[in-house]
Amino acid sequence: MKFPENFYWGTAASAYQVEGGIRNNWSEAGEKFDAGNACDHYNRYAEDFDLAKSMNNNAHRLSIEWARIEPVEGMFNQVEIEHYRNVLLALQKRGLEPFVTLYHWTYPVWFGEKGHWLNIGAPQYFARFVEKIVGEYKNLVKFWVTVNEPNIYTAHSFLRGNWPPFKKSFFVTQQVVRALIESHKQSYKLIHKIVPGAQVGIANNNTNFKGILKYFSDDYWNHQFFRAIEHHQDFLGLNYYFSNSIFDVVLRPREKSDLNWKIEPKGIYSVLKGLKRYNKPIYITENGLADARDEKRAKFIIDHLNWTHKAIAEGIDVRGYFYWSLLDNFEWDKGFEPRFGLVEVDYKTQKRIPRPSSKVYAEICKNNCIKI
Repeated sequence: MKFPENFYWGTAASAYQVEGGIRNNWSEAGEKFDAGNACDHYNRYAEDFDLAKSMNNNAHRLSIEWARIEPVEGMFNQVEIEHYRNVLLALQKRGLEPFVTLYHWTYPVWFGEKGHWLNIGAPQYFARFVEKIVGEYKNLVKFWVTVNEPNIYTAHSFLRGNWPPFKKSFFVTQQVVRALIESHKQSYKLIHKIVPGAQVGIANNNTNFKGILKYFSDDYWNHQFFRAIEHHQDFLGLNYYFSNSIFDVVLRPREKSDLNWKIEPKGIYSVLKGLKRYNKPIYITENGLADARDEKRAKFIIDHLNWTHKAIAEGIDVRGYFYWSLLDNFEWDKGFEPRFGLVEVDYKTQKRIPRPSSKVYAEICKNNCIKI
């Protein structure tokens, strides 16, 4: 099963989950939310990119930590700007196309003290950061993801209230939704002003809803953000992990990840078909599972790519696939126990150990196909 020419094969990560040594709204929220040294990717990025290259990847998705770049309001840290320049140059040296996320749920402490996304000026504060970053790296980055999974972020941080800043209000949630939409639109215009040929979008977490959940849930969860920014996006970033049905609670699916997330590869086909309405290129910016024993990962990847290939064959314009994640990492409120990595990390020694599934993925990337 051949994939299109120039297809992007990669893995994904976010700064707070892998870098270590970051002070932001999460680290300040208590021990449970402090990633500490994480995977020390901040110092080991070259070694980690070598691992990605050894898997025959030709792209990598990463995020730039706002709290490092602008730790004090209006003051940019040139040392950190140069650090990320070196990171991007290291990717370029290895032939890995960077897909850069600008907001992956963490922000500087000062932004939180100003009321974060509920501050009326929040889109302008974010735009200032975006303008600086894009201006610095305009010759190194073509693909920009402004906001990662705004639906997951707003649900956990403002609706359920179990992530910083621990709000619990539907009204507040919708305020933040509007702020993120406006922030994306402003950033989209800014990026195109600085780099006219840039590709700009968001990455949304889309779920394959079934049965009585489908219509309202699909519209609100899967399409609220894509629809709102329809004329301000050059591509769609799709993060897909599972399907959701009322019957899953009753029947308890047999195939599950270590986090008890139902494994349903066909769901990626359904959500891809649902994105056809936008007539934009699609990049699968995340797809993966927690599997500490690495018993299901290889099959998981093959099965999801099988259904992705079917969608492509039926006219869906999918141009890339990023497995989540390259390394085991800090999984937000769940800590370090879930193991998503193609590469195992021994957190005591920071030793990297490629899992058997990484070799399977390397063959797929090398051949640009799944062998039947």
